[in-house]
Amino acid sequence: MGERILVVGAGATGGFFGARLAQHGRDVTFLVRPPRAAALSRDGLRVTGPDGTEVIDAQAVTAQDLGGGYDVVLLSVKATGLGRALDDLAPAAGPGTAIVPFLNGLAHMEVLNERFGPRRVLGAAVRVISTLDADGTIVQLAPLASITVGAQEGTPPSRAEDVAGLLSGAGFTVRATGDIVGAMWHKWVFIVSLGALTCLARGTVGEVAAVPGGTGLALAILGEAAAVAAAAGHPLPPAERDAAAGFLTRPGSAASASMYRDLQAGRRTEVEHVFGDLIRRARSLGVATPLLDAATLTMRVHDARLGMPPG
Repeated sequence: MGERILVVGAGATGGFFGARLAQHGRDVTFLVRPPRAAALSRDGLRVTGPDGTEVIDAQAVTAQDLGGGYDVVLLSVKATGLGRALDDLAPAAGPGTAIVPFLNGLAHMEVLNERFGPRRVLGAAVRVISTLDADGTIVQLAPLASITVGAQEGTPPSRAEDVAGLLSGAGFTVRATGDIVGAMWHKWVFIVSLGALTCLARGTVGEVAAVPGGTGLALAILGEAAAVAAAAGHPLPPAERDAAAGFLTRPGSAASASMYRDLQAGRRTEVEHVFGDLIRRARSLGVATPLLDAATLTMRVHDARLGMPPG
């Protein structure tokens, strides 16, 4: 395959999928900041998972040296850095480039459509539980790893099918769907539920499940998030809801949300993009979300301590 893939960011998510693609013969380049580029050039990209640790010889480029000619851009940044990332990747996004965002929620789609046009922007729902160690190693915390892509309404579905084909066969699940908005809502419900649970309880899934009331809290939070999705016209299929409930109540699980890990590390969070946008939609749909409201308030207080304006 001769298609060129640009992965914007080499963090826990983009680094994981980019590494897998590179391992399986894809032409992958990582767009990163100069310190990360130097580290990748010196040490390679280290990925640790259930099968051990692998080191990938990663191609890296910084914004000042980025050129065009990329067929697919995998945009894997936190919502707090989206604006700068779009400026950085702009030279790579030609008329035929497909841009696939790995962000959670839905708010970023409007920003991307305005910047690049909906024909170039695919919707995506990415599922992987991974983190970035202090030394830059990507650690996969659970075997789950999948990408679902789909064209936006009014754009050719073949674009998503072509991208899914390019990304397939690299050690994770890939599929194209005709209902990408539904898939993004369902992923959002899961991420919000995991984030609210671990941030409110200040613990991993297993730690919460191990104490009285922990399982009940997990299921109540999931119920609130699922109710918002249903009111928006995207109810969770029973099997997917059961799977989410099982994940959120699993005894002994070390899983936690990236927002919880940011909270623990004293970093700025994606509270507005992930939590705030959902509860605003809940209000407009007439859905009560007291537990999600509490989680949002908790994270806003955290970010305010770091000097970030609330709301």
